[in-house]
This record gives sequence, C-alpha cells and structure tokens, in this order.
Amino acid sequence: MRLSWTDLGKPRADRAHGKRVEITGFALGSRAWGDTAGFLMMAEPGCCQGCVPNNPLAVVEVLTRQPMKIANGALRLSGTWHVSSDAKGWRFQLHEAEPVKGVTRRALIASSPLFCLPVPAMAQATEGMAVDLHSHAGNLTQMSFGRGFSSAVADPMRQGGVSVISLAVVSDSPIIKLTGGRLRPGRDPHPGELYAFSQRAFPALHALAREQGMPIIRTSAELRTARAGRPSLIVASEGADFLEGRIERLDEAYQRWALRHLQLTHYRPNELGDIQTEPSVHDGLTAFGADVIRRCNALGIVVDVAHATFEGVKKAAAATTKPLVLSHTSLTTRPAAWTRRILPDHAKAVAATGGIIGIWPVAGYFPNIVTYATDGFAKMVDVVGIDHVGLGTDQLGLLGASAMPSYADLPQLAAALRTKFNEEETAKLLGGNFRRVFEASVG
Repeated sequence: MRLSWTDLGKPRADRAHGKRVEITGFALGSRAWGDTAGFLMMAEPGCCQGCVPNNPLAVVEVLTRQPMKIANGALRLSGTWHVSSDAKGWRFQLHEAEPVKGVTRRALIASSPLFCLPVPAMAQATEGMAVDLHSHAGNLTQMSFGRGFSSAVADPMRQGGVSVISLAVVSDSPIIKLTGGRLRPGRDPHPGELYAFSQRAFPALHALAREQGMPIIRTSAELRTARAGRPSLIVASEGADFLEGRIERLDEAYQRWALRHLQLTHYRPNELGDIQTEPSVHDGLTAFGADVIRRCNALGIVVDVAHATFEGVKKAAAATTKPLVLSHTSLTTRPAAWTRRILPDHAKAVAATGGIIGIWPVAGYFPNIVTYATDGFAKMVDVVGIDHVGLGTDQLGLLGASAMPSYADLPQLAAALRTKFNEEETAKLLGGNFRRVFEASVG
C-alpha cells in the first residue's frame, strides 16, 4: 500500500495501521534510540522554525533496526505503519523501515521526460557560476537560536555548479508563528529583542561560513571571481526588523557583519512597510523605509522587496537609484488571499528599475523540476524579459516540498531550461542577471 502526505490525518492513513506501506519524503535528522535508529520525515526537505511542532500530522517518525545512511534528496521507504494514540508522541510511525529496493532517486528522475533530452543538453550548466538569490541552507535558522548544527551546504553547491548563495538570517524569527497554515506575527516584539536576536544570528552565519570554508563576498570583484569549486556566500537578512527604526544599525551591519543584501520586510508589517500576507497599515512603504533604501544605495547593499506589497514595491522603485531584487516568488494571474505570488504589473515594477525576480521552486506550483523551468522561469521571462529573472530557491525556508531540494540538482534545472532558452540565456537566469544587479548595487 502506498501512502501520500495528503493521506495523513485522513481515514486512509488511520486504516493503514499495522499494514506494510510505502511513503516518500525527506529526513529531518537522525539519531540512535536504544537498539534502533530513527529520524523524522516530512514531505518537504528540512523545515522552518517551529513548523514541526505546529504540524504533527505532517510528520512521520521513522524507526529502523539499524542506522540508515541519509543522502540528499527524497527517500522512498517501506515499513509497518503505526497510528499512535499517545497525545505526547508522534501520531504516525513507520516501523522496521527500509529503502525500497531497486528504486533510487536517480532512477525516479531518470524516468521523467527531462532525461529524454540529448546528453549534451544535460551538460550545459553554468560553468560553476550559478547564484541563488535567497537561501536558508545549512540549518541557519536553527543555528541562529543556538539549536542544532550546520548541515552540508558547500558540497552540494560544488556538485551542482552553484558558486554563490545569498544566505539570509531571519530577523523577525522570535515572534513568528505558524497559525492557520501560514506564518504570522504571534506578538509584538519587546524593545531591543529583534536587534539582540540579530547579534546571535549574524555570528551563526559567519560561523557556518568558516566551518564549511565558504568565503564571504563583500565586493563585486569578489563575486566576479566566485566559482563553484570554492563556493561562497553573500550575507543577507530577510527583514530589516533588527534596525528597530534606527538607521545607524544598517551601517553597523554593513561594516561588522558584511551585510550586502537586505530584504525590507518579512512576515511582520515593520517600521519600513507593509507585507503581502497581512492587512496594509503603512500604505506600502514608510518614510523610514525610503530612507533605508537610500542608505543601502549609498553603502552598497542590494535592496530586496520580497514579501512587500505592490504599493510598497512601487514606492521602493521611486526611492531607489539602484536595481531592486524580488528574491523569491512566482507569477500568477489569479491571486489568492494572502498570496506571496505576484501579478505581471508587480513584476514589471521591479524589472523597470533594472532589477530581477527570483523564481522559487514551490512544489505546490511546480510539481517537478521540468515545470519549475518551463512554467516558473519561462512565464516570468515572457512578462519581464530574459534580463530580469533569476534563481531564488528559499532552500530550507519553504513550508512545503521543493521541486529543487538540493543544489546538486541544478544540472537538471539547467537542462530543463535549455529546452526553452539558449546557453547564454540560461546562464543569465542562473546567475548572470544577479551578478549584474549586485555589481550595480554594491560596486
């Protein structure tokens, strides 16, 4: 019997108690439990801060007779399904779990239409120069709270040909909660709380960089020489909440922590402006938000308007003298309530500054890497042009599954893009466009 993640919490999963089942998912970490080994598994690769305890029906506790080697990507397991009535434990367990024999992740991918492409197309990647506009790789969010340790970042980047990631601390993390299936501010921050949190988060990012031998990029010259053979990172912040209305803290972050990429807002309407997922209270962008944009332009910091409302983006475009980035989203023509997707005019407002829009691989929109390329990237290019689209994976930041869970999968994305674009255009989409914007912004 094969179970899907949509079965969990429904009668079909409950009726499977005691039966041998198969399920595919992503390991969240492993440890030994007495004579057995185990780990938690979810539909998505990794998790956001707080998403596991707030979503117990989307977690399976996997128990094996001996430790299991956990590789990057999805696992397809078989085992005996258990439904627990213990209110303090996990509801679903897979006992005596083992990998499904004869089925590998590579074989599953190879069976898709993507692998009908000519072999030369598979080799057309980006010469190790790809750039991810937005990432939380390495378990950085957990590290910022002093929980857990870093996970592999540099090795998958080398494998996939990714040279640079814009790695983001999440400045409103202490007050954000998963409520009703979406992330929202759970309370107002205490005075000084979010700044104090940033003083733990930025050092955690620097520690991850040192541990994995990843140089931190501070200048355009350093970005120009960056290659996947020695992966690098750009220090970013998702949300400028740590400023707490004090613009001098921007200079401090620039000088002390090498901040070069600032997203103005996240999941909290803050001192800079409104967000897409909450009611507007600032008419888009505040005067302080405009001041921060101008100071970023002067210092040499990329300005990111992801999560900002359309009105906020239009006002940011009026305030900036440098290209804007909208690091992770996708196109829609029928926006749902609280959507993080954007309409064509929203995308065009970013492109009009010379900026770029990063396409994220949300599996709910793009079920596989082929549709991620042919629908996600291609449709945005149709709206704003080849020079204004980039890669924004939001790795380990997505609440749901990813169509590209590992940087090692980048060659598959490059091959899928080559069915729509030539080699030069593909190179722009996978890094060239961001390199241009970074150089214009940072100098």
